[in-house]
Amino acid sequence: MTLANATVRSGRQGPPGSRRPGQGRQDGRVPRIDRNAGTWFLVLPALIPILILSVGPLLYGIALAFTDAQSGRTRSTQWVGGLNFQDLLHDALFWDSFRIGLVWAVGVTVPQFVLALGLALLLNQNLRMRWLARALAIIPWAMPEVVVGIMWRLVYNPDAGVLNETIRDLGLGDGRDWLTGLATALPAVIVVGVWAGMPQTTVALLAGLQNTPHELHEAAALDGAGAWRRFRTVTWPALKPVALSITALNFIWNFNSFALVYVLTNGGPGGRTRLPMLFAYEEAFRYGQFGYAAAMGCVMVAVISVVLALHLVGRLRGGEDQ
Repeated sequence: MTLANATVRSGRQGPPGSRRPGQGRQDGRVPRIDRNAGTWFLVLPALIPILILSVGPLLYGIALAFTDAQSGRTRSTQWVGGLNFQDLLHDALFWDSFRIGLVWAVGVTVPQFVLALGLALLLNQNLRMRWLARALAIIPWAMPEVVVGIMWRLVYNPDAGVLNETIRDLGLGDGRDWLTGLATALPAVIVVGVWAGMPQTTVALLAGLQNTPHELHEAAALDGAGAWRRFRTVTWPALKPVALSITALNFIWNFNSFALVYVLTNGGPGGRTRLPMLFAYEEAFRYGQFGYAAAMGCVMVAVISVVLALHLVGRLRGGEDQ
C-alpha cells in the first residue's frame, strides 16, 4: 500500500496536524487573533476615557507649549518653537517656585511616610477597638482638599484659632499669624499636607504588613531576635516594594498639589508657598499666557517622568537581586 493510499483511507488530507480550509481547531483552543480581539473588547471601555480625558489633553498641552497661545478670541495663535522654553530658562520666578515645589514635595513625603509607617505598625498590633482606630485614621483621606484647607485656616487663625489659643493658655506667648508669616507659611502648609496625605500611606503600608507571613516573625522571635531586628530582617524586606511604590506616588501627588495650598495661602505670602502648579495656573488664567503655562506643565511632566523612571529602575534592580 502506498503512502498516498494510506493517507486517503485514514481520512487525512495532508500531513499530520494539518486541517482543511474552514475546519476548526480540534484541541478546543481559541486562535490567538480571537483572544486578542476579545481582550481589546474588554479593555476599550476603560481605555477610551483615559485617552479622551488624560492622553488627549496631555498631547494638546505639549503642542500648546510650542505656540504663543494667549487669552482672547480674536488673537491668532502662532507657532514659536522652543521660545517659551528659552524664556522659562531665564524666569527666576518659575525656578524659585520649582525649588519651593521640591521642598514642599520632599518635606511632605518624608514625614508622611515615617509617621504612616509608625501608625501602620501600631494598627497592625492586636489592640482593643482596633477597628475604630483604623476607621478614624482614614478620616482625613475621606475629606476633600478644599474642606481640609478651610478647616486648617480656622486652626491657624491668628485671633481665635485653636493653635494660638492653646499657645496662650500654656503661657508660651501670644501666638502668631502662621499662614502670612514669611518664615512660618511654608512649614505650616507642610504640616497640613502631611496630615491630609498620611492616611492613604498608612493603608498601603498596613496592607503590606498584613501580607507578611506571621510564621516568619515567630521564627525570628524563637531565635532570640528583638523587635528592631525582626523589623529590619523580616518586616522591612517584605514591606520594601510597597514602601517604594507609595513613596514615589506620594512624591508625584505632592509635587502636583494645587487645591490645598491654593485654599490655605493662594501662594503667599510673597510667593513663599507658590508651587509650580500654582505658578502655571496664574500664568494661564490670571495673565492669559496659555502657551507659556503649557511649557511649565511640560517641565513638570518631565520631572515626574524622571521620578517614575528612577522608581522603575529601582524596582527592576530589586527584582534582579531577589
